Amino acid sequence: MTIASDLVADLDRLYRASVERLQAAMSAYIADGTTPDPASRTDGSFAYPEIRLTYKGGVDRPTPLRSFGRMVTPGEYKISVTKPAIFAEYLIEQLTLLIEDYDVTVEAVEGRQEIPFPYVIEPGHALSLDEVSATELSRHFPATELAHIGDEIADGLWIAQDETRPLALFDGLRTDFSLARLRHYMGTPAEHAQRFVLFTNYHRYVDEFVRWAGTQLGEGSRFTSLSGAGGITISSGDDIDKIISDSAWRRHQMPAYHLMADDRTGITLVNIGVGPSNAKTICDHLAVLRPEAWLMIGHCGGLRPSQRIGDYVL
Repeated sequence: MTIASDLVADLDRLYRASVERLQAAMSAYIADGTTPDPASRTDGSFAYPEIRLTYKGGVDRPTPLRSFGRMVTPGEYKISVTKPAIFAEYLIEQLTLLIEDYDVTVEAVEGRQEIPFPYVIEPGHALSLDEVSATELSRHFPATELAHIGDEIADGLWIAQDETRPLALFDGLRTDFSLARLRHYMGTPAEHAQRFVLFTNYHRYVDEFVRWAGTQLGEGSRFTSLSGAGGITISSGDDIDKIISDSAWRRHQMPAYHLMADDRTGITLVNIGVGPSNAKTICDHLAVLRPEAWLMIGHCGGLRPSQRIGDYVL
């Protein structure tokens, strides 16, 4: 039987190899103008790895009662994957369910959906773009084309081209796009976001959360640190009031604080500001991290004893 953890390890190996090839090609171009081999743009050299699954169908096993990790229609499925190491726990869980409960064959292979070059330039990386523009790089390397993001499941439309169905909600491009937007909106690494998320639009709730989170740190705690907007990291014993009075978070549209645990079972608080557009935007992007639960906290829904269901409240 195929082991899910081995598949994820293969995905990670393939992904790292693609990233290294893309970074090396960019370094050569920046250094002396060497352009990449045209074949590298079509042979998967710079592409995300893929999970490919074949479901043969049949009714030899009872249909699971869960709402996820289910197969309905026999056929070929695939999905591109980015940063498998970050999503390893989730991928292993989902693939294990499919392998154990269905007659499927699963493999990790090189894909053809290319990794846009901005997604391999991490903060502090040796690549320097001081002497070359993004427009120039996009002539020779894969760039961020939103039209290439697969949304076959999200919009309910599946246009068959090679009879292969999407295996998951978010492909590699969509996930990388959201991770980049989360860094921009929250002011923290997207990887710091935890599986339990709180939203608010009141600064005082943010202050209280940060103060409370600071008391949860220390020896014997399952929480490791508190990450905040503006690149701050709070550890046990730090002056919480001084840190939260810093104005660094004001540079970010939806500043966040993450009370982190090793298994991402900590708590993330996002100040979404005012307006449903912010709420929708941050939910769309946080969804790629597969949170367990999210909850809005505030007082706009509070009721007074004098109010009855059906009352019109301004």
